[in-house]
Amino acid sequence: MIHRKRAAVALILLACCFSFYGCPVLVVTGAAVAGGTGTYYYVEGEMKTDYYFSVSGVWSAVEKTIADMKGRDVEPDKQADGGKIVAVINDEKVTFRFKYKDKDLTTLGIRVGAVGNEAASRVIHDRVADNLLKK
Repeated sequence: MIHRKRAAVALILLACCFSFYGCPVLVVTGAAVAGGTGTYYYVEGEMKTDYYFSVSGVWSAVEKTIADMKGRDVEPDKQADGGKIVAVINDEKVTFRFKYKDKDLTTLGIRVGAVGNEAASRVIHDRVADNLLKK
């Protein structure tokens, strides 16, 4: 009788675990879909957000951010649909990826280091946003 109760409790706990398992996936997906200005999503080491500015406006704000943070070894690669800038800031390689979405809508992805650093990426995004608002 005791074994049956334990088995029943274990089965209920297991069922609860499986039912809650899908929730984090929904939360992450919801955050990624939201993607509006002020909403960051962190995917595979890169933090992305959309800015309601042209690619050239965001590009200028990133260049100012790199200069403000005393970045060095700056390698710009501008393309028709966006491009990227690679720089070294605080002895970390930082990659900025620009993606044209619309006339005044640009996605900016920032990766700090080889595998990404969420906190550092957020700080840099905040500085880019500040520079965009100063225009």
